Amino acid sequence: MTRPNFIFILIDDMGFKDLTCYGSEFYETPNLDRLAREGMRFTDAYAACPVCSPTRASILTGKYPATVGVTNFIGGYTSGKLLEAPYIDHLPLAEKTIAAALREAGYRTWHVGKWHLGNEPYYPEHHGFDVNVGGWRAGMPKSYFAPYQNPKLPDGLTGEYLTDRLTDEAIKLVQGSGDEPFFLYLPYYAVHIPIQAKEPLVGKYQAKARQLGLDKLATFEEGDFFPCEHKKDKRIVRRLVQSDPAYAAMIETLDENIGRLLEAVDQAGKADNTVVIFTSDNGGLATAEGSPTCNAPLAEGKGWMYEGGTREPLLVKWPGVTQPGSLCDVPVTSPDFYPTLLEMAGLEPMPHQHCDGVSIIPLLKGGGDLPREAIFWHYPHYGNQGGTPGSSVRAGDYKLIEFFEDGRLELYNLREDVSEERNLAASEPDLAARLQAMLADWRRRVEAKIPQPNPDYRPR
Repeated sequence: MTRPNFIFILIDDMGFKDLTCYGSEFYETPNLDRLAREGMRFTDAYAACPVCSPTRASILTGKYPATVGVTNFIGGYTSGKLLEAPYIDHLPLAEKTIAAALREAGYRTWHVGKWHLGNEPYYPEHHGFDVNVGGWRAGMPKSYFAPYQNPKLPDGLTGEYLTDRLTDEAIKLVQGSGDEPFFLYLPYYAVHIPIQAKEPLVGKYQAKARQLGLDKLATFEEGDFFPCEHKKDKRIVRRLVQSDPAYAAMIETLDENIGRLLEAVDQAGKADNTVVIFTSDNGGLATAEGSPTCNAPLAEGKGWMYEGGTREPLLVKWPGVTQPGSLCDVPVTSPDFYPTLLEMAGLEPMPHQHCDGVSIIPLLKGGGDLPREAIFWHYPHYGNQGGTPGSSVRAGDYKLIEFFEDGRLELYNLREDVSEERNLAASEPDLAARLQAMLADWRRRVEAKIPQPNPDYRPR
């Protein structure tokens, strides 16, 4: 068989509603909207964690973060009512990444963008990638404008924009790929903080916000104090509407660059044999650090166990297989990409490695279901955005969250209540108990770490 090329585009902190094709009325994403029309758009796709490093580890290994042991963003340590749960601060070399598996099969493997899965000796070049452009220990750029101060990315001219530069590097790789199949893993740093964009585009969205009357609306809502020690004197600030001009400008630049890349693939004569996957590593930043976006109708955002923290845009274009403009509402999650890419490439599955993932090819071919009962999450940490440690499970339409601070259970029917406003735990106790038992059994099987009480905790 002729093996397909793969372009896997991973956005940092992009929320479920940050694309026009997912309902944004402020941001503009014509190229990604076109990708949705050319492939399949998923409505119930999930990141494996509400923060970045664990989801990245999950995509590359085919395992849940709790299975790998990378359950927090690397470098994150804090406590509150509970102590910090232990986690691994790098992607172990014992893991055989999807890049390593594809390279063994003759693929050229390229990493262009953010890594954030440990310091040396755990960089991309030690995890199956032939090329590493821009990937090192840092989880965010010092600046989106050169000089970048990134040891894996030589600086361009002063003022060069990082998203443009990473796309230029990716295009050069595609243009020089020859006849060998390639796997381009393109985890952009955008749209993570710092929120920095090109001034003309910022001005465009300032004018658009005024034209739409968004500048007259209440933008933020102040909430409770943060539950984590290092921010306990600060309040959570929730964004109520998508209206941040700089964030909108970052998204338009991202969309423009993805359009440039896909045009280059077409000009190289490779579009008909290139699978394109587009998704995000966690929900949009909606409750802290400037709160640049809003995920409504989903609750909360990055760092939280609610849908706003984990439900993501997912677009897949598989030429000749996915029906253009098709829609899928079957839940899928980060570990699923590994076995899916292997099957697309005609390679044997590696269930000992991608033990938590299920190939989504039946869905991409128009089928209606996958052979699993539930999807799981485990985030036993306090993030920087206001969420508290917990685990959750989704089985069918129902999602149960167990919060570790007080053992509280919350149960939601996501088909009827995607905003997670009506807790059914008290009215459907049997279902809540069944899902809690399923969640507890899964945690035991993967040896998930549970945070312990903090004896030095002093409430604010």
